[in-house]
Amino acid sequence: MKITLNPHRGGQKLAGSAPYPSINAARVADLLAQCPAAGETALVDAKGLADVANLWIKDERGRMNLGSFKALGAAYVIARHAADVSDLPAETTLSGRTYVTASAGNHGMSVAAGARIFGADAVVYIAETVPEGFADRLRAQNATVVRHGVDYAASMQAASQAAQDNGWTLLSDSSWEGYFELPHTLMEGYLQMAAEAVRQCPEVPTHIMLQAGVGGLAGAVAAYARHVWGDAPRIIVVEPDAAPALQASIEAGACVFANGPDSIMGRLDCKEPSLIALNGLARDADVFLTLTDDEVAQHLPAMSEAGVATTASGGAGVAAAMNSDVRAALGIGPDARVLCFLSEVAE
Repeated sequence: MKITLNPHRGGQKLAGSAPYPSINAARVADLLAQCPAAGETALVDAKGLADVANLWIKDERGRMNLGSFKALGAAYVIARHAADVSDLPAETTLSGRTYVTASAGNHGMSVAAGARIFGADAVVYIAETVPEGFADRLRAQNATVVRHGVDYAASMQAASQAAQDNGWTLLSDSSWEGYFELPHTLMEGYLQMAAEAVRQCPEVPTHIMLQAGVGGLAGAVAAYARHVWGDAPRIIVVEPDAAPALQASIEAGACVFANGPDSIMGRLDCKEPSLIALNGLARDADVFLTLTDDEVAQHLPAMSEAGVATTASGGAGVAAAMNSDVRAALGIGPDARVLCFLSEVAE
């Protein structure tokens, strides 16, 4: 466990060319209201998992039948494109268009599903280490799957090159210099779960635990929480100690690459942050926390027994709230009201 207090809280951007995350949740809700599968997910009170007054868990496992919060991301971008083309988007609205991405998990499913719904093609690059079962899930959404490279970075580079070579639309869930428009819209989609959580929480949380890979979920939720609740909640960003990209960038005062071994928190095992997320979290988060694989894994059985089974990636924020050492270090006492996000189904 390593804790870094954010010295940039409320201050200037760390990536000057990148925007802050959107807070326009109404724009998201208006579009999703047209989608029959876009039902609200539950807020579960699992206070028995930690010595706190309330442990509210926003359960994203059933989001739009895709198994994770990522259903609100890439598919939302593609739906926006369809709405720009037609007032009544249909299954052929984006026919002839191709979206390409790299994925090691749920983002690829969101791209594939969004493309399928509106008649576009999806090409998803995956690394050699990605299980064939995930490739089969992508193919079931009519995506073309291309294996390339030994890791996510290599498959992302290949996807980017394919976009340039073929005139396809590159749709990543991260952002970097010169690539902001689509990931900004993608992160905006995540505001739906933040807005639902705000409506569902009976009181303002005292603490919000947000797991982060490149930082899309954390950046979007933190921005909206500050917009609605102001400075009241203390916002803690949780990363694997093998991939402390956001924590290291906060410490350096600029975007940095974080080297480290592979983590069982595979969806969070990202060595470079999204610049949009970095700007938002530098402004909005109070604390950056890293946990070891063991510090997360030890809490997964209890979560499963409590009916909130997930992966190490999906439950990292909940695991942080369950960790007595973390609570003691952050002053989270028995009267605390903690909000977490369960971001994906168990594998």
